[in-house]
Amino acid sequence: MSTHAAPAPRLAGGTLPSWAVWAVYAAAAVPAIALVATTDLAPVAVVAGAVAAAVAAVYAWSRAVEGRRRAADRAVTIVVASAFALALAPLVSVLSTVLERGLERFDAAFFTESARNVVGAGGGAAHAIAGTLVITGVATLVSVPIGVMAGIWLHEYGRGPLKRWLTFLVDVMTGIPSIVAGLFAYALFAIFLGPGVRLGVIGAVALSVLMIPIVVRSVEEMLKIVPQSLREASYALGVPKWRTIVKVVLPTALAGIVTGVMVAVARIIGETAPLLITTGVVTSMNTNPFEGRMQSLPVFAFTQYKNPGAVAQPYIDRAWAAALTLIAIVMLLNLAARVVYRRFGTEVR
Repeated sequence: MSTHAAPAPRLAGGTLPSWAVWAVYAAAAVPAIALVATTDLAPVAVVAGAVAAAVAAVYAWSRAVEGRRRAADRAVTIVVASAFALALAPLVSVLSTVLERGLERFDAAFFTESARNVVGAGGGAAHAIAGTLVITGVATLVSVPIGVMAGIWLHEYGRGPLKRWLTFLVDVMTGIPSIVAGLFAYALFAIFLGPGVRLGVIGAVALSVLMIPIVVRSVEEMLKIVPQSLREASYALGVPKWRTIVKVVLPTALAGIVTGVMVAVARIIGETAPLLITTGVVTSMNTNPFEGRMQSLPVFAFTQYKNPGAVAQPYIDRAWAAALTLIAIVMLLNLAARVVYRRFGTEVR
């Protein structure tokens, strides 16, 4: 009886050159650019078709040279990279547009002058920048203590139905529309101060309603990654639970908590709808959140673009410059969060 061993699967012995994928992408991009430039076809459809053609070409070439598994890996890699580039394209477009339009008025006068008695060209947004910093600062002072203590309670002390209901409430508040927060803050202060009241502190309360659930969720998640062994070691030494939290748990999670707070601040600093209702519109400098209307950068950009004068271009330039300033502030906050995390972050094993 003769037996024959089954033939071993053929192993591809070749490898595509390092420039192969880029060459296929370039070959697909050239006709795509030509179609976008010379026809009325939708650019998104053309780009999608070019990517599909590139994926098919790379897969066929790789399968012929490297084998089925390597070809599938290359195809999936290209699809994921293309999806990332597609998601990044609108962000790059927005940033480039804001830079191009905002740099027209990104000068010293914009940061040192207000818009009081300014008609047409000139003036600046110093009052809006100051108002944004004051309102956001007050909102942060209100939100951080409440959010940190609530997050500590939910993770370290909370048990039973109360914890489940509070967790559900935090999740709901995370997705609350900003206009609802503004209406709530306005209605709350109108009960005591009367209708029509506009104060910077009301805007800060509205923003804190949006910020608190983000801080709570960030603190809770950071406390979850603190090893339980650290707590148990502290308890074994006879340290009370509250002191363990203050001296061991919070310092270990400090970098993540600070990062979460920075992200929450970046989330609320660009809100427009609640501040239109609560702080109103003003063209002069006001740094007292408890007295009178207070301007902010988002509201300033909105009003400049919505209500231009007879010559609209100066107003539009100020609106774009305000948008660029707001993006710069958010970017600085995110960079500060990264620096804090790298400097004070504790490696959790």
